[in-house]
Amino acid sequence: MNLRLAYGQSGLPLELPDDWDVTVIEPRFSLAIARPEEQVLKALRCPIASPPLAEWVRPGDRVGIVFSDITRPLPRRLLLDAIIGELRLVPGVRITLFNALGTHRPNTEAELREMLGDSHVNDFRVVQNDAYNPSTQARLGTSSFGHEIWVNRELVACDAIILAGFIEPHLFAGFSGGGKAVMPGMAGQRTVLGNHDAGMIGHPKAVWGITRENPIWEETHEITLKIASGTRAGGVFLVNVTLNRDKDITGIFCGGLDEAHAEGCAFVGKTSMVSVESAFDIVVTTNSGYPLDLNVYQAVKGISAAARIVKKGGAIVCAAECREGVPEGSEFSRLLGSVGSPDELVDRILTPGFLAQDQWQAHILALIARETDVYLYSDKLNDAEITGALLRPCRDILRTLAELRKKHGAGARGKATARICVMPEGPQTIPFIKLGTQYHIPN
Repeated sequence: MNLRLAYGQSGLPLELPDDWDVTVIEPRFSLAIARPEEQVLKALRCPIASPPLAEWVRPGDRVGIVFSDITRPLPRRLLLDAIIGELRLVPGVRITLFNALGTHRPNTEAELREMLGDSHVNDFRVVQNDAYNPSTQARLGTSSFGHEIWVNRELVACDAIILAGFIEPHLFAGFSGGGKAVMPGMAGQRTVLGNHDAGMIGHPKAVWGITRENPIWEETHEITLKIASGTRAGGVFLVNVTLNRDKDITGIFCGGLDEAHAEGCAFVGKTSMVSVESAFDIVVTTNSGYPLDLNVYQAVKGISAAARIVKKGGAIVCAAECREGVPEGSEFSRLLGSVGSPDELVDRILTPGFLAQDQWQAHILALIARETDVYLYSDKLNDAEITGALLRPCRDILRTLAELRKKHGAGARGKATARICVMPEGPQTIPFIKLGTQYHIPN
């Protein structure tokens, strides 16, 4: 069986013996839409539950356009060309482009030019969210979940806010896109820490594919609506797209926040949700290739997707390039390196009053690693870096799988009987066991 795993920018071939018990699950492939530039314009002019963008924004408005940072494969230039083209009555000095970093690192000048194009960087003011600088944030009270709401003050001052992003399955927010551009995208660290604390992450509905009644999604939605209610427009204009494994646009969902996002989530759910009859002994996964597999922090998503269908005591093998490391020097890296085992990390995070940057990703990884052997294949990390992240090094996926088959599937006469699942696209698939987790897809 010849497979190609999404890995970095080039992919990773994997050839498995035909006599192995292997199941491959991946999203149902969606064809790219024809003439995407025309289709985006059409969606902006005939949006869902909203006036056309050109009518929704007024010439005197201060307009904020929020876009995803470099860790997301958003077709930013195409979307910005279309959006700004529809804002031709708004002076350029009244338009600000906001990079929704959340708590990620700032993108470099070169990265911004690659992401947005020279003309957009030259012609418009670009503001990168600084979650760690309270002076750049405005406090908007407290959410119904008891967390302080801090959001970029320049975004809050806008009269009209446009959220550009893309929708994919998300490990604890259900689906990306929608209000996630605001929270965590443009939020302060205190708000992100509250939304991602141990209680929120540990909620049974804070998982793949669930939005409503998921406290993380619900608070994100609440904060977005609060900000929108303070604008002249009284709402946000959503510009969300869906992508296939080639990063081509497969769907465009523009207009009202709730209505457009719900349609996009339903579309993604139909292509990404895949059921299996029972759990597997071994699951091979990825983090969907570049730019999603930039580091171990991001790769937790692929590991989490695989964990939904692996047996307790089984094994996960994740292939993620991690060209930016764990990343080195991050709070995530320091948190993982401060303990000797997944159990110790879980105990620390659950200690009353404990709160640390990136604890949510570390928490999820530790919960999985204490129940499952998790291996990482990365040609950019050494063994010490991998073990320091509470993972097991894998230098040859085929050899590792052969060893794991012997460990997990010794049958009659020594014949290995282990069941293996391969998820070439990693978290672009939401796997679930039939009669197990029930997902709610908005409609």
